[in-house]
Amino acid sequence: MPTLAQLRSFLAVAEHLHFREAATALRMSQPTLSGNIAALEELLDSQLLERTTRKVLLTPAGERVAEHAGRVLAAVEALMGEVAQNRDPFNGPAHLGVIPTVAPYVLPALLPMFARRFPHLKLTVHEAKTDLILEEVREGRLDMVLLALPTGTSGLVEEPLYDEDFLLALPHDHPLAGDDAPIGRGALRGLDIVLLNQGHCLREQAIDVCREVGARATAATYATSLPTLVQLVAGGLGVTLVPESAVPVETGKRARLTLRRFASPAPGRTIGLAYRASSARAPEYAQLAKAIRSAVRRRRLPVRVVS
Repeated sequence: MPTLAQLRSFLAVAEHLHFREAATALRMSQPTLSGNIAALEELLDSQLLERTTRKVLLTPAGERVAEHAGRVLAAVEALMGEVAQNRDPFNGPAHLGVIPTVAPYVLPALLPMFARRFPHLKLTVHEAKTDLILEEVREGRLDMVLLALPTGTSGLVEEPLYDEDFLLALPHDHPLAGDDAPIGRGALRGLDIVLLNQGHCLREQAIDVCREVGARATAATYATSLPTLVQLVAGGLGVTLVPESAVPVETGKRARLTLRRFASPAPGRTIGLAYRASSARAPEYAQLAKAIRSAVRRRRLPVRVVS
């Protein structure tokens, strides 16, 4: 195969049509330049240059080789430039996966921070359920994921970001809606608890809370999103657990909904950033986790940021 040195030497002569000028442009001796071109012609078994006493001309084969050599060298330079760019911290593309019960409530605090603090990081966001983003981060299609911890997935670094409580959401006219005192988990027994559908980790967390106290979720009604779940409760179809970070967005203007806190220790979840331990950019993602904690703290979301 031709070497890059041979291609560079030939392309320089093709551009300058002069051996001495080409050698000067490449900062190499003229004998070395001539040797590279002779070796390329021998390798390709074709005459690429027509040499006269006054000038150098390209043969038809030389014209075609010059076109290909230009594309090859441009591609190599692009490759080297991209690798060098990605070698710099917080530079180049970064693909973030986020679960639906986190994205609408935390991204408004994170996206401006990323743009301000990491302007050369080309961030893309993919919202999907837990199982899908975990598969994609394992397969390398995502670089990092924002989700509930622990994931139970080997090979991932898990950076806890914040803890938050679950609140009990009730229709405004529910018998339990008239008291502001914290409520015990045992109050869930006998209630119709509506949940998100399969694939949402919030569903599994709510089921775990119900199982602890012997409560049972209704099998009749499910929601595909947290906003729909809250609407079902406001419409009198049952009660549900709502993460506190979602409260300002989903329940702030709903007069037909009442929220009750649980007595300590309240049920809740830990949200964190996970990424492959084998990633060459793992140190960067650890720094991004710190930046996310700071952004959440500055936004004063109703969560407890992990120190």
